[in-house]
Order: sequence, then structure tokens, then C-alpha cells
Amino acid sequence: MEGKDAGERHHHGVSFGEAVKVWLRVAALSFGGPAGQIAVMHRIVVDEKRWIGEHRFLHALNYCMLLPGPEAQQLAIYIGWLMHRTLGGLVAGLLFVLPGFLSILCLSYIYAAYGSVGIVAGLFFGLKAAVLAVVVQAVIRIGSRALRNNVMLAIAAVAFVAIFFLHVPFPLIVLAAGIAGFLGGRFGFAAFRPGGGHKAGSGSVLSDAESALGEGIPPHARPNLIWSLRMSAALLALWLVPVAGLYAAFGAHDVFTEIGLFFSKMAVVTFGGAYAALAYVAQEAVQRFGWLKPGEMLDGLGMAETTPGPLIMVLQFVGFMGAYRNPGSLDPMLAATLAAILTTWVTFVPCFLWIFLGAPFIEKLRGNVALAGAMSAITAAVVGVILNLAIWFGLHTLFAEVATVHLGTLRLDIPVLQSAVPAAMALSAAAAIAIFRFRTSVITTLLACAMSGMLWTLAVR
Repeated sequence: MEGKDAGERHHHGVSFGEAVKVWLRVAALSFGGPAGQIAVMHRIVVDEKRWIGEHRFLHALNYCMLLPGPEAQQLAIYIGWLMHRTLGGLVAGLLFVLPGFLSILCLSYIYAAYGSVGIVAGLFFGLKAAVLAVVVQAVIRIGSRALRNNVMLAIAAVAFVAIFFLHVPFPLIVLAAGIAGFLGGRFGFAAFRPGGGHKAGSGSVLSDAESALGEGIPPHARPNLIWSLRMSAALLALWLVPVAGLYAAFGAHDVFTEIGLFFSKMAVVTFGGAYAALAYVAQEAVQRFGWLKPGEMLDGLGMAETTPGPLIMVLQFVGFMGAYRNPGSLDPMLAATLAAILTTWVTFVPCFLWIFLGAPFIEKLRGNVALAGAMSAITAAVVGVILNLAIWFGLHTLFAEVATVHLGTLRLDIPVLQSAVPAAMALSAAAAIAIFRFRTSVITTLLACAMSGMLWTLAVR
């Protein structure tokens, strides 16, 4: 189960050095929340590099969607591990969060010192508008390939209604879809088989057999209980020993101990992505701990939405500001920096634990008919969830204010039309035309929109 030398080329023909370059590229383009990040990863890993097939990608995604924490980063760990063993998973996961960590750290310095992010906000404003087009493309691409019959379409529609209008907890949606798919697969309904049904989808679909990895299970990906226990013990120690050390050294009421304990708890309960936990985090950070002032959570969320990496990186900003305002005997900026590192550490180390512990068993079950049915149904539900994320992201990109309307048991987010942001609409439209009409590369589109966002910011100041 251990990795080979970094320079050795594996049976799939992709060297570790090549993989590092690809994961750096994925990390640099991982804007737009889970939908945008999954879209970028799918485009690069499946469509462009052809490392793994469509079915394997969705199978891994479905497992990651069941876990607490950021599913896109966990998917990167999973694919990195499949391709280059433990070291591959570690590098893919670390690189995925590194650009976001550095970006938010820099913006947090500016925010703490000056209370604004100035022209930097213009750059991210442009990127955010462009990513909306990438997110829409993700919904179309993944949906056209996953919703191959009316049953899958219905599951996706029900999932979307449940999460968008009824705000049903994400784990319940996935659980219901998984049970329906498991039963459908077990009883042999064609609609629940991988590729079952009649809809061909748009564009060619890369089969597992045609991918670089192939359709078999790599030797290192087969279940090994001893390896799993050793890896789990090591990761648990990396996660919890620093927190226990802070508790022992400084007591329960020290700001670093509080940050370590609180965000360790959040790492276990954040099912359904960052948005599911943000209201609770904001309430605790403001009312209980006094780390943030009212409204500052939205500033941190704005940083996380417009920088690369998982949206849960907003927690780094919360930890930063908490220690900045309660530095003890340390310099405030030093205390804030250490808290940002601690928050990121306890938030993301558990992600490696979930993948390395469970992925070998998930890979082994990939050919199980009943499980395949469950995963197919979960894939369909995930399309509905991604559509929900895309609409949420679009509303908050194109409008400065969004109101919540209650109609009985329904809750609907409605944009305040007077708060429309014409510049964001123009940039998003231009990005969509570039991507869909002229097939412009994502990198070129993002760079053009980033520069346009900066120029627009300078013009209106």
C-alpha cells in the first residue's frame, strides 16, 4: 500500500511529477464552490487527461458526498490515491487547499489591518462571475451523462425540490436516493444499472476501460485492514494530539484550545458542504466566543467564495479573527496566523482519514449490482444538489441582496431585483459566450474576467 519513488512511471503511464502539475492546476482553478470545483476536476481528470472513466469518477464522487467535510477536496484525495497511492492522495489533498489557504490568509491580513480588501476584491469579483459559467457547464455536462432515463431525471428533480424549496438536510436526500437505488438495483430494474436506460447524453463518455487507470482495481486499492488501521491511527494522532496538547498546556478557555476543539467538532458534523454549517458557526463565533462582529461572517464567506479552494475555508477566517482579537501575550498578527493554521489543520486532516479508511472498501464494491444501483441514484440526486448550488451561487453573484420568502413549508430565495449587479451579469454572460460558443479555455476565460473585474473596480472607486 505504500507509494513508489516519485519519479517512477506507474502502469497507467502517469508519473508522479506529471500528477503534481495537474493537481496544482486543479487547485489554482478550484473556484465556485463544490459545483465549480467538481466541474474543473471532471474536465481535467476525465475529459482532458483521461486518467479515470466517467463511472469511476461518479462512483468516487458519490462516496465523498456521503462524508462530512468538503466533498471536492475529498474527491481529489480519492483520485490522487487511486493514481499514486498514499503519497498521491496526500499531495492532491494538500495542494487542493493550499491556494485557498494562502489567498484567505493574505486577505485576512488586509481585512484585519484596513477593514477591506481593496483592488484584490475586484480580481476575485471577476473570477467569481466567470466561474458561474463554469458551474452551469458542470450541471449540463454531469447531468447529461448521469440522468440517462426518466427515473434518474425524477430522482434529480425530487432532490432539487427537497433541498432548494424544502431545505431538507442533504444527508437525508442522499440516504433516500441510496435506498431507492439499492432496492432498484437489487431487484434488477434496468434504470438503476450504470448506463441503464435510453438517454445517450451529450458528448462522448469515457468508459473506465478506456481510461489510463483501466477498469480493474489497482493492487494498492484493495482492502487491507492492517494498512487501514495504521493509517487511521496516524491520521487520528495528527488530528487530535495537537488539540489535546493545547488543552493540556493552556486549559479549556484559551482561544487556541477553543478553536481546536470547536473546529474539530465542525469537521465531523459538516454534512452537505459549508452552507449547512455556516449559520451555526456564525452564531457561535459571534455570540458565544466573541471572535467575530455581526456581519463579519459574510465578509469571510465572500473571501471563501471568490478564492480557490473549498468554501469551508471560511472557517480559517473565523479562526484568524478569533485569535487576532484574543491574542493573549502574542502579537495579534502572529496569534491570528497560528490560529489560521490550526483551524485549517483540524478542518482538513479528517478528510484524509475518511478517504484512506473507506476508499479501498468502496472500490471493492464498485461492481456490486445493488450498490451500483444505489450509487446511480445518488449520482442523480447529486445532480439536483449541484443545480441547487449553481442557482444559489448565481443568485449571490448576480445580486447584492437575496430575500427569503416563506410559503407554508416552502422557503424560497428570491433576488432583490434592485440589487442587481450589472457588471457581474455582463462578465458572466461574456464568460458563458466564450465557453459555450467559442470553446475558449477555462484558464483564458478566468484570466480575462479577472482582469476585467480589476479594471471595473478601479473605474468605480
